[in-house]
Amino acid sequence: MPTSVLEHARQVTMAVERRIGVRCDAVELITGRAALLGLDPPTRVSSGGASRLLACQDGWAALTLSRAEDVEAVPALLEVDDVDDRWAALSEEARAAPAADFVARARLLDMPAAVLGEMMAAAPAITQQGAKATTPLSDLLVADLSSMWAGPLCGRLLAAGGATVVKVETSTRPDGTRSGSREFFDWMNSGKLCYAGDFTDLLRAADVVIEGSRPAAFARRDCAAEQVPGRPGRVWLRISGYGSQYPDRVAFGDDAAVAGGLVNDGPEFCGDAIADPLTGLAATATVLDALASGGGAIIDASMAGVAAAYAALPESPITGCEPRRPSLHGHAHDLGGDNAAVDRLIESRLAAC
Repeated sequence: MPTSVLEHARQVTMAVERRIGVRCDAVELITGRAALLGLDPPTRVSSGGASRLLACQDGWAALTLSRAEDVEAVPALLEVDDVDDRWAALSEEARAAPAADFVARARLLDMPAAVLGEMMAAAPAITQQGAKATTPLSDLLVADLSSMWAGPLCGRLLAAGGATVVKVETSTRPDGTRSGSREFFDWMNSGKLCYAGDFTDLLRAADVVIEGSRPAAFARRDCAAEQVPGRPGRVWLRISGYGSQYPDRVAFGDDAAVAGGLVNDGPEFCGDAIADPLTGLAATATVLDALASGGGAIIDASMAGVAAAYAALPESPITGCEPRRPSLHGHAHDLGGDNAAVDRLIESRLAAC
């Protein structure tokens, strides 16, 4: 029985290794971004600097300001016209309010916020949908519509096992990590075909779909798993901050971990955006298990739920684990660099149906 976060992550990684036939390093997968970016160890400020733990009247809350719209929403959260030192003002505001009230107000403004330990443990949930079919990993076509870390990690591991993985973006909404460290983007996305455009036909042609939008977003575009006809055995993975029961909540890896109670003593943040790689690993293992049993499934993975499952382990999480730099192999392609090849692949697959 695993007793620590790292021990349990190693067990999940070994399960993935057995399915894909490629060695994986749990420490590298969990700490690789921190090593590539040279990030400081987390305290009450996350390693990336965008999230903070704030003391409230009755506990702790986390708030993330990684998007421009989150920064722009700070005056509205504080009910002021302007603010000079936003984190000092937010800390003062949090101290005067119960954690649940502070977080509820932030969520009304669509900001990533969490009350420490508010979520229950939840493994990725599987719902059967559609006919079953068994397809070798090397014959799979994977549509990776996710961004950042958790979903792209799943796509990367499937690609390492021989699947053809298509990284889907649009010119107006590329993966946000393209504008950051090229090494991190390459680590997550090298070995994938890069496609930018209408992905509706790709969803029908794919054996696996990975998406990381809030559950309600795809439904509004008539592109949800229940709305798009699929090939026999298709597995559709939905990764979100809080799962289908909270379809409109936004989350990032650090605040999702706090929602699950996965923090070090203090409290302090545990690792670098730890809910991202842990969810990516859990989701990959679940996808591979579903494929092995014939697929025909929708998988819902909640980052906060996965973090809560790790928080329930008896021992302290990631204290003292030195970041391990990943081995890099190749560069990811430019945005839409493989459009022609992907279009041909989609056409041939749909013609064969």
